[in-house]
Amino acid sequence: MSNKLVFLDIDGTIVDHNKEIPEEAKKSIARLQADGVEVAIATGRAPFMFADLREELGIHSYISFNGQYVVHDGEVIYENPLLEKDLEALYTQAYETGHPMVFLNEEGMRASVEEHHHISESIGSLKFPYPDIDPDYYKGKSIYQALLFCQHGEEGQYKEQPRQLDFIRWHEYSIDVIPRGGSKAEGIKHFMEVLGVEQHNTYAFGDGLNDREMLGFVANGIAMGNASDEIKAVANYVTKDVSDNGLSHGFRLVGLLHDE
Repeated sequence: MSNKLVFLDIDGTIVDHNKEIPEEAKKSIARLQADGVEVAIATGRAPFMFADLREELGIHSYISFNGQYVVHDGEVIYENPLLEKDLEALYTQAYETGHPMVFLNEEGMRASVEEHHHISESIGSLKFPYPDIDPDYYKGKSIYQALLFCQHGEEGQYKEQPRQLDFIRWHEYSIDVIPRGGSKAEGIKHFMEVLGVEQHNTYAFGDGLNDREMLGFVANGIAMGNASDEIKAVANYVTKDVSDNGLSHGFRLVGLLHDE
């Protein structure tokens, strides 16, 4: 059995620009698994948003909500929910400013308002329908990530507030809100601890701003060809575009796979 740990982002890494998994990527992931490599997903998505993908790829370990809810082989090994008082303060400010929100946990998501263009556009880009409405969904339950909907430049007013929150933009209209200091890298640390894997045997593939800490933390950080220059700068390697068999090329680039 291999003692290597490989973490894969979803959007722009496993799935292409059409939100489909390239056939070559499926085959390459299966080959890694057959070689005994531990392959896990590391995403900003909620678990229910990629259940079908996990089933299709036979992957049962994942980091979700950008590191706040971590599962190994079907068992939860780490949880880091947002503080309700921080969510309350953020929602109050967002409501007064006219910016809608979505609250997410491992079971579902709820929007604070009915049909809003920014929610429709960003959630729709993930091929998901508009969430049900419940502005109080964050009360009395564990919320691991929230989405704040505003345009570029409008988020500064929220970052200035003394709350234990980090903000990561992933869409023209949407920002991930997570606990201060939370990241995919933090989730990887819990995998390493549980499995006893040393850092030099860690690999991660990604393309987005929420992959920055992950690619910088692992020993072998691989940026997709479609990543921004900012993300490529923190990676050890840069592979091809996701739609140009970037994932399988990256596996070969770092020696995880060899031509048959």
